[in-house]
Amino acid sequence: MKINEIFYSLQGEGHHTGTPAVFVRLSGCNLRCWFCDTDFEAGQEMSEDDIVSAVLQYPSRYVVITGGEPTLQLTASLCDKLHAHGCYLMLETNGTRPLPEGCRFDWITCSPKFVRVGEGFPIGHIDELKVVFEDSPSQDIALYEQIPASEYRLQPCDTQDPQRNQEIIEKTISYILQHPQWKLSLQTHKIVGVR
Repeated sequence: MKINEIFYSLQGEGHHTGTPAVFVRLSGCNLRCWFCDTDFEAGQEMSEDDIVSAVLQYPSRYVVITGGEPTLQLTASLCDKLHAHGCYLMLETNGTRPLPEGCRFDWITCSPKFVRVGEGFPIGHIDELKVVFEDSPSQDIALYEQIPASEYRLQPCDTQDPQRNQEIIEKTISYILQHPQWKLSLQTHKIVGVR
């Protein structure tokens, strides 16, 4: 399995914000989003046992499997091994691919990058739908509301331009106030300066 990085930090986004967690970032992605802040092609080959050993060196048993797009490499056996050590598994996916057979997660966050009317959504159950609010005429947030999820969150897009970011934050908040099924998700790890 090609692993981009494994590191320990606070979950910076969404429902579990502030929770100490081990991040297992798998290499590879099937999308090329302009705002992505991950070098998802880089990485090193690791066995599942090596991944588990790396995770267990940290005190938290909250584990975030992320990417890139983790479903490109994910296996049920890795999930089972981590669960066997008492890990609470969280998946971050773009939702374009189904979960590999047998993969069990305690929490699934789906951050879709586009929705087409009439298309099915292959990921299945979603605990948290997290949409990056780009403030683009081509982005129709109402389409995302058709995706069944337990929680809906809008996250202002980070453009690396402070003035533009502030405009997007204000528009995100305005949208949420008008559509109260959504909650605000901020990238708090960037705000407080942790990884």
